[in-house]
This record gives sequence, C-alpha cells and structure tokens, in this order.
Amino acid sequence: MMQLTEKQQQILDGKQGEVMAKVMKTLVMYGEAFGAEKMIDVTGEHNHLVTSFGLKMITPVYELMDKLIEAGAVSQQTFSVDPRPLDKNVPANFLQNLIFNKFMYSKQDFYEGQLKDLGLMDKDAFTCACYMNEVGNKPKKGDILSWAESSAVVYANSVLGARCNRNSGIMDIMGSIAGCVPYFGLLTDEGRKASWVVKVETTKKPEAQLLGSAIGMKVMEDVPYVIGLDKWIGDELTDSACTYLKDFGAATASNGAVGLYHIDNLTPEAKEQGKQLILDGAKEYIITDEELERVKNNYPVIWKDKNAKPKLCFMGCPHMSLQQLKDWTDKVESALKQYGNKKVVIPTVFTAAPKVLEEFNKTEYAERLKKTGVITSYICPLMYMNNPLCAKMPVITSSNKLRTYTTSRYYTDDEILVQITKGGN
Repeated sequence: MMQLTEKQQQILDGKQGEVMAKVMKTLVMYGEAFGAEKMIDVTGEHNHLVTSFGLKMITPVYELMDKLIEAGAVSQQTFSVDPRPLDKNVPANFLQNLIFNKFMYSKQDFYEGQLKDLGLMDKDAFTCACYMNEVGNKPKKGDILSWAESSAVVYANSVLGARCNRNSGIMDIMGSIAGCVPYFGLLTDEGRKASWVVKVETTKKPEAQLLGSAIGMKVMEDVPYVIGLDKWIGDELTDSACTYLKDFGAATASNGAVGLYHIDNLTPEAKEQGKQLILDGAKEYIITDEELERVKNNYPVIWKDKNAKPKLCFMGCPHMSLQQLKDWTDKVESALKQYGNKKVVIPTVFTAAPKVLEEFNKTEYAERLKKTGVITSYICPLMYMNNPLCAKMPVITSSNKLRTYTTSRYYTDDEILVQITKGGN
C-alpha cells in the first residue's frame, strides 16, 4: 500500500470533499499500478494538459470537468494546453469544414470555457511546445511536473532537467489539482539511468526527426544515452541545439515511447554525471548513414495512390520555434528564386504557438514569408489530419510524429523544401 502524508490521507478520506477524494484515489490507484510507494509534491510553476480538442464524442470528459469546477477542485497551477484543432486560415473544403465544425470539434468553444475555469494560463496558451520562451511555461531543473504531452514531457526531462512521467491525458490535471503525483519511473534517480548506449557515427549531421525515429523504434520506452551527437550540434544548449532536440525528442517519443534521453556532453544530467548515468549491461545501438537510410526507406506510404501529387504540406509538429520560422523564411525565398517560382507550388502550412506567431509577426520575416504563399497557423496538424476526408489527402511533412499518427508522408527537411518550391515527388 502507498504511504501517504497526513494531508494526502485526509484528502483521500474526504476531508476536502467527495470530488477531491476521488481525485486522490485516482492518483493512488495509478501509482500503485506502477509500484509507487509514495507521492511527491508537484513543484513546477505551471502545468500542461494534453487534451485541447472539443471532440463531440468525449462527453465523459466534459462531465468530469464540470464536476471538478463545481466542487472547486481546480488546478493548483495555471496551465497551458496542446494546440487548438481548428483554424479557418488552414486550407479545407466545404465538406471537410462541415465535418470539423459539426461532427468533430463542435464542443471546442464550450471546452475552452471549461479550461479557463480550471486554470488556463491565458486564452492563447495552446501549444505542444509550451516550454518556448514566448509561451512562458518553461520548467526549471529538478521541477516535478504532472504533464502528459509526449513531446513536451521528453523535452522537459531531457533538455531542461525537470522530472515528469509520461502521464495519460486527464491524469495530468489530476496531479495538478491534488498537488502531488505518484513517485516512480522518471521521477526517481534510478529511473533516469540509461539502459541503452547509442553511438552516432554518421558522416554528416543527422536529420533530427530521422535520428529520433531510429532511436525511438529501437529503445522503445527505455532511456538512451547518446554519444557522438555533440559533434554535430555542439556542447552548449544554444537556441539551435534546443530546436534540434525539440524535433529529435518528439520523434523518439512518438516513434517509440521515450520519455527521457541523455546527450553526452550536452544535456544537463549528462553534463553533470556523464557515463555514470549508464546502467551496467546497457545495450548498444550504432547509428550510421546507412542505418538512417534503412529506417527511412522502411516507412510505409499509405496513400491510396503512392504517386499522387501532394495537396498539402505541414511543418511544425511539434510547433516551430521563432528561429525556425525565420530560418525557413530564408530557405523558402532562396529556393523559390533558384527554381524560378514566386510562390510555393504546394499549399504549405507552418504551425507555431500563438505567442511565437505573435512575435514572428512583429518581424520583417512575417511579410516576406507571406509573399511566398506559406500560411502560418497555431493549429495542431494531427487534429486536422484526424478528419477522415483530410486523411484521404496526399499530405507531406518532415515531422516523424505526424507521419506516425496520421496518413501523411515523411520527407526530410531538404526534400520538403524542394517539393514545396519546385515540385515533383
């Protein structure tokens, strides 16, 4: 049985009401399922929820939220939440919009009202990359979190040195309401040790999304210690390195189930403890150019017509950083000039957090990107692709997360650039 503090036991016994007792009971049952012997206080300034979408069918979620709000069982922290599923600026035909608005996300406005009552940071705190400086939900090293979004969890654990398990949706808000989470897994020192050593032996800088995919599919939910990547991205957590690790980590988390990785000479715990983080008997995985090519060539293409001309391109899953938006503006302009085109030849959407887009729109890059025909949006590409009519479209992306969860087809960044500025499969 889990050992609770006096305060936690009182909540479980109903001293703060029936609803709070159920919240604590849920956390206790969750912890006991994973062998947790105690709870640990949540210390992060903000929480992050994964359920951002007002799907018509998830009535039990709305009922649960109403009960929490009515009982005053709201989050002890303000929180951000994953991206919105709808944006009228993203291309969609009449039937697609009908399904979006009438059958899929018809409860979006209602649900956002519930989120506000529960403790939403602000009306635009919708992004999977909540740790961006512009968003304001960046945990400190050692913070204990109650998050669920997989790409945010792996970034917080690995790049920021915070501590969080890969919780399920709704469980994230439970921990924030109770102010504690079960102590197991990636919250413990032992659970953060690496059982895999990954050696990067490529002849060039590996594509972040491709490298993350290869590692995720190999180690699954285990913790990898990556050696040799610092050669390509440096030994300091610069904006460039963090952006690389954002995309790398999202791929490890979605193509596998990685919640934490260590990069030798770079990430906080690897800097401090080095190879002491590696468990005895750790398995080894060597990454070469040939291995990455093998992984890429084995991705399934599930378009009905494998030779179809792409009708849409999504970039930004997880959401793009401010620097990525600027860099891609330069890339698109240069490539269009090279191929003799004025605008992208495939409808293209760059997605980023509302706060990031707000800052981007203050720069001269925003108008330049608009002239190329690229659309910027705060949307969640995955939620867009969940529309069955959108799923039938030939959509391309350089996101291995989006590729994994939808029918979209993966290309590297360089290949995407050629596709949207020149054309051709």
